[in-house]
Amino acid sequence: MRFTIPNILTLLRLILIPVFVVTFYLPYSWAPFASALVFFIAGVTDYFDGMLARKLGQTSRFGAFLDPVADKVMVATALILITEHYASIWITIPALTMIAREIIISALREWMAEIGKRSSVAVSWIGKVKTMSQMFALLVLIWRYDDWMIWVGYAALYIATFLTYWSMFQYLAAAKDDLLDDEHQ
Repeated sequence: MRFTIPNILTLLRLILIPVFVVTFYLPYSWAPFASALVFFIAGVTDYFDGMLARKLGQTSRFGAFLDPVADKVMVATALILITEHYASIWITIPALTMIAREIIISALREWMAEIGKRSSVAVSWIGKVKTMSQMFALLVLIWRYDDWMIWVGYAALYIATFLTYWSMFQYLAAAKDDLLDDEHQ
């Protein structure tokens, strides 16, 4: 593994996960903002690591593997934390939906790669919009500055949930013929 700027940013995102959890549970009035800030910084590193890897010609197998892992672990951590904090079915169901979708699509991509068809389940624009909506929802639900912000977070979470289903069905539809072909076992 080469220590390139993109790989360092991805590793930083992994290091920020326990920092994020600790700040989330701190018993201070500034803790929600600090936790949201850590989450935001992690999101910014996600944006820049991929962009810089392509721009600087520093793509690597390690980065291609670790980047989505860091993303999914950070988002799953945030979903678990807000589920525990709000203790509401209205947060729990979208959180479970989003985590389940990530597991399903990761398994689908792995399986499609095994049969040489990974490109048919490449990231779509719907998946990117889903991610932006999800990150915004998580950011404001983590910060929880006031009731208005929380309601905005709920709305964004439900938009992200709708897009989660839409993108999942889109990926499954793209792989339908291969999934239903009995000759691939």
